Amino acid sequence: MKRSRFNEEQIIAILKEQEGGMPTAEVCRRHGISSATFYKWKAKFGGLEVSEARRLRSLEEENSRLKMLLAEAMLDNAVLKDLASKKW
Repeated sequence: MKRSRFNEEQIIAILKEQEGGMPTAEVCRRHGISSATFYKWKAKFGGLEVSEARRLRSLEEENSRLKMLLAEAMLDNAVLKDLASKKW
C-alpha cells in the first residue's frame, strides 16, 4: 500500500483549517490533495486530536499483528488436523 506523504498530525491540522472556516476547495488546493482524499481523511480522522490519532494508529498496528498470529495458528491447526486424519 502506498504510504501517505502526510502524517496524522498534518492531516488533523489540515482538517482543522477547514473546520476553522476555510472553504474545502481552498484547503485541498493549498495542500495539493483531492477533495476525495480530504473527505476520506475527514471520515477517518474527523474530530480526533493528535494523541487520539496516535492511539488509533497503534491499535491498528496491534490489530494487524494479532490477525497475522491468528492466521498462522489456524494454518498450523489445519495442518495438524490433516496429518491426524490420515491413516498410516
